[in-house]
Amino acid sequence: MLAEAIGSAGLGATVIGSGIMATRLTDDVGVQLLINAVATAAGLVVLIVVLGAVSGAHLNPVVTAALAVQRLVPAREILPTVVAQVLGFAAGAVLANLMFGGAAVSISTTVRAEPGLLLGEVVATAGLVAVILTLVARGQQDWVPAAVGLYIGSAYFVTSSTSFANPGITVGRMLSDSFAGIAPESAPAFIGAQLVGAALGVLVVRLVIAPAPQG
Repeated sequence: MLAEAIGSAGLGATVIGSGIMATRLTDDVGVQLLINAVATAAGLVVLIVVLGAVSGAHLNPVVTAALAVQRLVPAREILPTVVAQVLGFAAGAVLANLMFGGAAVSISTTVRAEPGLLLGEVVATAGLVAVILTLVARGQQDWVPAAVGLYIGSAYFVTSSTSFANPGITVGRMLSDSFAGIAPESAPAFIGAQLVGAALGVLVVRLVIAPAPQG
């Protein structure tokens, strides 16, 4: 649980901190997004490689839940793992805010409410869950760090929502009124879309790609 909290804090600080840095380096929104995407993708690879052997480095409540549905994680571990992740993401947001001279908490005012953005979150989360579950089912866990980093890095540009794909980071992003932020009123719909996407990802893997183990 401590590894999940630390990893989530690191990921939260990476996403939010790189967003703040990007806006200070350039006014070009495309370049800002590129900086944010590259930093997030690279950070994910490092965090999963370093913490994977300790906790699995889920760093995402829907990933933990999806692994539990596939009977790869005990159901009793879902709640404490998710709590650790959410607390970690909140701490990461506070850390990023403070590193760049802001208030510890600044509630985001960035409204993200368009239907297309929610569809983007469904697609982003479904793909992420499907990628992870497929590699695990095939015994290709060593590919997970690179695959997740590359997937999220590309999904920043492929999906309309810039691929949050993570309820935990969605909570963390509410706590920073910066480039990567999301207004609290937009977060429930985003999290709902992520849950739908996770369910679709599990369904695709179970029915098409890699059926769940028996017994």
